[in-house]
Amino acid sequence: MRRFFIRTGGPAAVAMLAAMIATPALAAPGARACAAPPAPPAPPALSALSAAPADPAGSARAAVPARAVPGGAGAARADSPSRDTGTEPVDFQMETVGSSERFVIRLTDAKKIEHARRILSGKETAEVHVMGRIVKRTAPYNPAYGFHLDPNTIDFFQMAIEVCDATLSYVEDHLDEACGAFLPGCFYCPWTSRLVAEVTPS
Repeated sequence: MRRFFIRTGGPAAVAMLAAMIATPALAAPGARACAAPPAPPAPPALSALSAAPADPAGSARAAVPARAVPGGAGAARADSPSRDTGTEPVDFQMETVGSSERFVIRLTDAKKIEHARRILSGKETAEVHVMGRIVKRTAPYNPAYGFHLDPNTIDFFQMAIEVCDATLSYVEDHLDEACGAFLPGCFYCPWTSRLVAEVTPS
């Protein structure tokens, strides 16, 4: 058996390794070819599992954080049930590149309100972008847009997948397409989003 230990490498090292793997090992003179011992039968409890076809997307789904898909079918119809935390809602204005009007989000969780205030004060510099689930309806506190973010799904991030990225103006112009191939699951994570001010809830 040949073992390979690669510490550093580039295209040449990768090509060399591929060539070595593709070349069958040469047996020593006079050596006998040994057949590999048969694999032991699978335990009865695992037979059905081993016979089932592999799901190539299963591991990818398992690796997605739960908060990455806050909504599913019909998610655009209404806000999720509000949680009675005893915290007064606080509104914040945000914007993205090219947005003509500021977008207002409403936070109802004390920890997220504090996080938003840390962003505005400059104390938080990593997770400063806004993400959440789109609701295709104008909210009274966000009258400039035909959609808003469900307060119970709003969070902050540093990096996110590209499929949920778009500017506010693009979402507004293509709102009919949202929650399908565009912004699947109604999940919205604009990469250029940033908070600009705290406002008094209307």
